[in-house]
Amino acid sequence: MSSIDVINGGILTTIQDSGRYGYQELGIPTSGVMDDYNYRLANILVGNKLDEAVLEMTYFGPTLKFNEDLTLAITGSDMNPKINGQPAPMFETIKVKAGDTLQFGKVNEGVRGYLAFGGSIDVPVVNGSKSTHIKTKMGGIDGRALKPKDTLNIVGSKDKTMRRIPEKYLPKFNHCNLLRVVLGPQDDYFTEKGIHDLFRSGGYQVTKDFDRMGIRLKGTSIEHKETADIISDGTTFGSIQVPANGQPIILVADRQTTGGYTKIGNVITPDLHKLAQMSFLDKILFQKVTIEEAQKATLDYRNKFETIKKESVI
Repeated sequence: MSSIDVINGGILTTIQDSGRYGYQELGIPTSGVMDDYNYRLANILVGNKLDEAVLEMTYFGPTLKFNEDLTLAITGSDMNPKINGQPAPMFETIKVKAGDTLQFGKVNEGVRGYLAFGGSIDVPVVNGSKSTHIKTKMGGIDGRALKPKDTLNIVGSKDKTMRRIPEKYLPKFNHCNLLRVVLGPQDDYFTEKGIHDLFRSGGYQVTKDFDRMGIRLKGTSIEHKETADIISDGTTFGSIQVPANGQPIILVADRQTTGGYTKIGNVITPDLHKLAQMSFLDKILFQKVTIEEAQKATLDYRNKFETIKKESVI
């Protein structure tokens, strides 16, 4: 087992994995990583299973000191990582020595970065997941973000393969993203004009109100036939709620388990990771796709990581 001392926790650094599924009926949010794509790349680089827990860093990353030799990888937004004061590479396997210090700074582009370790972060599994949900104080380290004087213990991995993500698979951080959407489950609550405006209005801007629960957008008002209210039903990552003011809200990782606003559609799985890296005034365009098209795109997305794993070996 390897240990890591937290010198500085950064702005919001939490332990996250693929999520806490199967408990929404009990009012327990799924949580999990915001950016599934960079999360999986990080685990590929250190030889972990794709759903192993990592550190999700927001805007400004932590400072960590390693007490034993360890393998790690950094993906997602560039937060100027440095090892012992020297620039550290991203999107490739890194070996650190006992006594080394890894320091992150302010993000250059995007919002969130990911740090994976070769092995498993030794924290309790709560309802099938290590993910941190701060509002309920569940998962991770006491259900909170990292802070100074914390210690992370890593149960080591035997995988010593060195990898680098090929350039063609590196993520691009755009200030305007096209998100594919499947209509429903309450698209019948909207007028034809409302549905048309969602896809043809010229897009929506991200407002200042965005976090791990949801992203409020501003743009052409989406018209309801009568009411925006429904009997509360289940939510998913990517649900597009439209309250009475007609301005859409995209629900994300830490969303509430149920909601009483009409949901006009859902962003498809392969496009969800784009939301994690968007911030104030960034623009979103929506494109309608069928369920069959969404299923094919999701299957292609899942299969892509096996190809990346094979092609990343140095």
